[in-house]
Amino acid sequence: MPKLPKSPEAHFTRILLKLSGEALAGQDGSGINTETLDAIAQEVAAVHDLGLEIAIVIGGGNIFRGVAASTSGMDRSSADHMGMLATVINGLALQDALEKKGKFTRVMSALEINAVAEPYIRRRAVRHLEKGRIVIFVAGTGNPYFTTDTAAALRSMEVHADILLKATKVDGIYDSDPVTNPDAVMFKKVTFMEVLNKELRVMDTPAISLCKDNNLPIVVFNLHDTGNIKRVVTGQKVGTLVTSRTME
Repeated sequence: MPKLPKSPEAHFTRILLKLSGEALAGQDGSGINTETLDAIAQEVAAVHDLGLEIAIVIGGGNIFRGVAASTSGMDRSSADHMGMLATVINGLALQDALEKKGKFTRVMSALEINAVAEPYIRRRAVRHLEKGRIVIFVAGTGNPYFTTDTAAALRSMEVHADILLKATKVDGIYDSDPVTNPDAVMFKKVTFMEVLNKELRVMDTPAISLCKDNNLPIVVFNLHDTGNIKRVVTGQKVGTLVTSRTME
């Protein structure tokens, strides 16, 4: 399948989408909800139809969360490796859903699991993107103690993404938890330093710091509002933009 020409609507050429594992669970809370999975695949496919190059980093919290297991007494390294394997399951599920939409995909793993995924090689990943394939990065960074948020920031830099899209269950970044505080105020735009200094809970500190050091903008938005991914990539004001002061 040849790469589609870039639409004039698209404001970016190459994006990295960060999906949490919980996003695949839908209302079930855990596991993989096939209807939710199909809806996400449809959204991603619609964006890909604009001619964008799309990389995805996916979490595994719907199946296993290493940090939670480590607080219950499990060795953190063992727990994190189990979490990495959970992301592989999610990546394969997303690959299947996207290919049912007629999209060519590649799953690339930071852990060697050659029977089900390609090993992550940066140049190969870039080449897949250039050929119009959707690339799904799994197994985080391949190292314990690093979250998939950090993996998303790292892979964004490595493949030279124009922007990192952080899909969440809330509309953007708030000054407090909007789930527990109905008076929480959402930011339309915030700087990396403000996120770090105010300890705003959007991504972990290493991920934010990496994006800050490399001037990679982040958009945090609600995945569950249908069409939001397309709205972001076509320049509509959705969610919260995290950027550096020098880019304003």
